[in-house]
Amino acid sequence: MKHNTIMMRWIYWLGWMSFGAAYRTLFGLRIEGKEHLITDGPVLVAANHQSFLDPPLIGNLYDEEMYFLARKTLFVGLGKWLYRQWNAIPVDQERPDMASLKTMVKLLHRGEKVLVFPEGERSETGALGKGQPGVGLIVAKANVRVQPVRIRGAMDALPRGSGRIRFARIVVSIGPAIDFSGQDYQGKEGYQKIADRIMAEIEAL
Repeated sequence: MKHNTIMMRWIYWLGWMSFGAAYRTLFGLRIEGKEHLITDGPVLVAANHQSFLDPPLIGNLYDEEMYFLARKTLFVGLGKWLYRQWNAIPVDQERPDMASLKTMVKLLHRGEKVLVFPEGERSETGALGKGQPGVGLIVAKANVRVQPVRIRGAMDALPRGSGRIRFARIVVSIGPAIDFSGQDYQGKEGYQKIADRIMAEIEAL
């Protein structure tokens, strides 16, 4: 069992190193605001969503493992095994339920780094969409700091609906942490206010 666990961790870090090298060499990755990066304790990283390249792109900001949601249709064949090794949590985008959100809250309570895309899906135009209340629920229940991140260029590198990678400069901008502690946000309206604040911080980057 211990051997299997070590192997799975190696698969995660092998992917981390491979993607990191690709971003730097193929896309000239530039990171802005790295001094704002939260490295201690649990954090919910909230980023805009442009491309399939986004999860490993954000994961490369940290020298610790990160967890993220991925649509359940990706968990087939080899993907079912591989995505789990990369700490992906399956979610049904057509019929979302509370299970995946509860899993993320538990991970944050455990002290992990968790990535969420407040818009819920990749942008078709590159413009920022509206944040969904689910991210507000996670923040309210987990009571953790939020790390806003904005991605530019990933859509040009791998657009939605395309399977062909293009060479484009990718820039990741990191903003100061958002602290919602001491504020009472309850119900869908309160959760939406959190989501709106997070998206406003991302837009400002």
